[in-house]
Amino acid sequence: MRLSDMNWMQVETYLRNDDRCVVPLGSTEQHAYLSLSVDSILSERVALEAAEPLGVPVFPVLAYGLTPYFQDFPGTVSLRMETYIRVIRDILDGLHRSGFRRILLCNGHGGNAPAGAFAIEWMADHPGTTVRFHSWWNAPRTWEMVQKTDPVASHASWMENFPWTRLANIRGPDTQKPMIDLERLRLHDPAGVRLMLQDGNYGGLYQRSDEDMLAIWAAAVEETRALIEGPWA
Repeated sequence: MRLSDMNWMQVETYLRNDDRCVVPLGSTEQHAYLSLSVDSILSERVALEAAEPLGVPVFPVLAYGLTPYFQDFPGTVSLRMETYIRVIRDILDGLHRSGFRRILLCNGHGGNAPAGAFAIEWMADHPGTTVRFHSWWNAPRTWEMVQKTDPVASHASWMENFPWTRLANIRGPDTQKPMIDLERLRLHDPAGVRLMLQDGNYGGLYQRSDEDMLAIWAAAVEETRALIEGPWA
C-alpha cells in the first residue's frame, strides 16, 4: 500500500503490529527513447505490487540518484555522492524514529549502489534494525529470466522497455544495437559518454514482446515479495 494513501494515525496503528516498510530508489536520467524516469517508475511499481498483498507500506520513490556520467543528456539530474548519502541517512533516521525496524530499499538504478554500502554502516549504529538493499532487476531469479530471454540486455535496451516506461507514439529502432565497450565508456567524461552512446542505449534490441516482459516482471515481483516476507534478521 502507498504511504501517500495513509495518514499518520494509520501508520501509528500499523506499527503496533508490524515494523516493515519499503523505500523505492530511482533516478532521473536518459534512457534513450524511454522515459527519463524509467528507474523510478520501475522501482516504485515493483515495490507496490510486491508489498500490496502483505499490507506493507511503500514510501514515495526517491527519484534522484547518482548518474554523473549522463549529465550531457538533457533532463538528467545527478546528486553528488555526499548529498545522496546524507539523504539516505536522513530517510533511514526518520524511518527508525517512527518505529520501522525492517526496511527494504528497493533500488532501480545501478549507480545507487553506494546506498547499499552505507546501509551496512548505518545498521552498525542502529542495533535491532535491518536494512536490505535490493536491486530488483539483477536479483538472481529476475536476472536469470532476463538472460534466458536475451543475453544481450543493457541500459535503455529492451530489458527496461515495459508498457509503463514507454512514451506515447515513440519507438526505438527495430535493429539490434551492438554492445558498447563498457570499460572504454568508463574512461570518458559526460561529453565523451554522450558521443560514444549516441542515442543512449548501451546495446541490444530496443523492444521485445509484452509477453516476454510481463514474464520477467512477474518473476521480479515474486522475488521482491519474498524479501519483504522474510525471514529478516
